[in-house]
Amino acid sequence: MSSPDRTTLDEVPTPQDLAVIQRQLGRPPRGVVSIAHRCPCGCPTVVRTEPRLPEGTPFPTTFYATCPRLTGAVSTLESSGLMRQMTERLLADAALRHDYVRAHEDYLSRREALAHVPEIAGVSAGGMPNRVKCLHVLVAHALAAGPGVNRLGDEAIEALPQWWTDGCCRALEDPGTPADTGTPEAPEAPEGRP
Repeated sequence: MSSPDRTTLDEVPTPQDLAVIQRQLGRPPRGVVSIAHRCPCGCPTVVRTEPRLPEGTPFPTTFYATCPRLTGAVSTLESSGLMRQMTERLLADAALRHDYVRAHEDYLSRREALAHVPEIAGVSAGGMPNRVKCLHVLVAHALAAGPGVNRLGDEAIEALPQWWTDGCCRALEDPGTPADTGTPEAPEAPEGRP
């Protein structure tokens, strides 16, 4: 298995968790409801986010990966063409399509359990249920929900290197120390992220 089994899903974030997430992201997190998955070092890797951010913006990405090592590894997978291959498989494999629709329904159900937001009703994330648009979403969902819920997310996790084995992302260290992303500087987060 290429992932540590540390699914927590409904663990309320502590002030230390929120500080760690801020260091991981390089900015304050928004709308975090719970820690959905943790790295063996104890740092959050996936958070569960409100479907409406505090300033009122609808936010369909319920499960959001925060660990810079994880997100870097997923970005490498995305650039390999895996999303295109997965989308082609969806078109050719009825059983896989069925499983992906079930993953989409699970995602919607878990978001709806937090709050109903009419503007994003029926819209999950990551391209579900028709295509693969964002492996970060599929991996975050699979880590949060556990194996067997999002088959393509599980496959992406299996394709990842063991991001957690080289030690902590250093987000637990002094706030003046940026998280180790494997690059000299942590990238700026685009607008619209939690």
